[in-house]
Amino acid sequence: MDETRRWKMQVAKKSTMFQRFSKGAQNKVNAIIPEKVHTIMTESIKKMVQGTLVGSNMTTKMNDGHVVMSLEEKEKWIQEKLNVYKKTAAVEGAGTGAGGILLGLADFPLLLSIKMKFLFEVAAIYGFNTKNYEERVFILYIFQLAFSSDSRRKEVLRYIENWEEHKEEAKELDWKAFQQEYRDHIDLIKMLQMIPGVGAVVGAYANYNFLDQLGTTAINCYRLRMFKEKGINI
Repeated sequence: MDETRRWKMQVAKKSTMFQRFSKGAQNKVNAIIPEKVHTIMTESIKKMVQGTLVGSNMTTKMNDGHVVMSLEEKEKWIQEKLNVYKKTAAVEGAGTGAGGILLGLADFPLLLSIKMKFLFEVAAIYGFNTKNYEERVFILYIFQLAFSSDSRRKEVLRYIENWEEHKEEAKELDWKAFQQEYRDHIDLIKMLQMIPGVGAVVGAYANYNFLDQLGTTAINCYRLRMFKEKGINI
């Protein structure tokens, strides 16, 4: 509970001056991009995400309920999974980063699939059935919380903290905001990844940290949900 409280305070913290400057610049760029382009990008990422959701769901082994584990045991297992996924993401980032622009472009869908697969594993370990549509939507909100700006994080956290009350409303996902927030969050780092000579190092480091950030977010989101179910407010 103390860990989750500290995490919530961290999420609520204002971003750094550099991050705010970067987000402001990206907002200006987004404003001059024609709406038609935004629509195409939104649909492309929507289909990409939906594809990874289907694939991840098919390859994730669900908890059949016969194995009873404590919260501590579940989270030790999740940490073991996270360590594997961080290393996998780092290797993938190094490989695509070493290949320059063409392989750098391939990094986006590959990293996205690694992140989604990890989230499905976490949901299964905690005992949530991702065959249910609402559980897959919850995963997308965890994803948004991990990779969004200050204002968007606050909105997403409100949904997560009160999931049972907001889950029907949450099903109407704002895909445009989803793709813009995620793209803006990783744009600068992914551009650096395409620079010859340093791309491999940047790719490995960035992807490792993206998974670490996602892991911390996922664990605390499910904790909040379970605490709420038990009537505990954090």
